[in-house]
Amino acid sequence: MKLKNNPRITIPVFGNGDVDTPQKVVEMKNRYGVDGIMIGRASIGYPWIFNQVKQYLAGNTSYPVPGIDERIEVCRTHLLKSVEWKGNVLGILEMRRHYTNYFKGMDHFRDYRVKLVTSNHLDELLETLELIKEKYSVVV
Repeated sequence: MKLKNNPRITIPVFGNGDVDTPQKVVEMKNRYGVDGIMIGRASIGYPWIFNQVKQYLAGNTSYPVPGIDERIEVCRTHLLKSVEWKGNVLGILEMRRHYTNYFKGMDHFRDYRVKLVTSNHLDELLETLELIKEKYSVVV
């Protein structure tokens, strides 16, 4: 049995996969004519990607990269909400995959990263975030 096209039915097509920059969003939209884009892994530990895409689509070719204070605050809130939602053990464990992206590109960060991904205590994690903020904040 052959199905006929039905002009009353429209199905939106969404693209995804390796979408980690605003430029890739536009490239995918132009190349494949998709109706929308899904962003997954690029947003893990870097939720700013969505605002950057929005600004880029509005014509702003330069968009702000979050500073250390903003990164720390968002990471801290994420950690606290994760613990509030899933409890201390699971909330802390599930946050470990996010730390690398929150602090990607920071020089001499290894020791802090090790503390973040090995600690099982909320107070210790919050203290480590404060130490990171103190060390990497730029004094103007």
